[in-house]
Amino acid sequence: MRRPLFTLCLTAMMGVLLTVSKEVMAFLPNFEPVTLLVMLFTLVFGGAALGAVGVFLALEGLLYGFGLWWVMYLYIWPLLALLTLLLRRFGWDRAWQWALAAGVFGLGFGALCSLAYLPIGGPKMMLTWTLAGLPFDAIHAGGNFLLMLVLYRPLRRVLERLRRTGGA
Repeated sequence: MRRPLFTLCLTAMMGVLLTVSKEVMAFLPNFEPVTLLVMLFTLVFGGAALGAVGVFLALEGLLYGFGLWWVMYLYIWPLLALLTLLLRRFGWDRAWQWALAAGVFGLGFGALCSLAYLPIGGPKMMLTWTLAGLPFDAIHAGGNFLLMLVLYRPLRRVLERLRRTGGA
């Protein structure tokens, strides 16, 4: 009985941590810890990370409204968790590998977001959205790369210890 309760509480707390960490760094444009945390949560806790992403999505919608941007989040953040699981299967375990993956994700963030515009304005609107956002995506990529490179090992150690002691 301890394990399901621990996992439920952990999932909720991870989702809240995703939201709080994003808000704390909101003053820096496109420099956010959500990518780092989603990837680390997925690496350490597996499927519970998808639950945390669900909590994050619900909280973001409640905080900012459920607009088109939120629809983008519905597929972008779970996709990151799934891509992380896929890359883990290839034996990735080095900080620089995960930093590279996080950077590429940040660079492609605008292109992923633009998919929501395909049914609205077609390929031209999608391409325009992607190109207009490239400078922000470059900042996003750099921020993701740097955060992952610096924080991957220490945060992973802490999360691994939590997993071991909590029984998740």
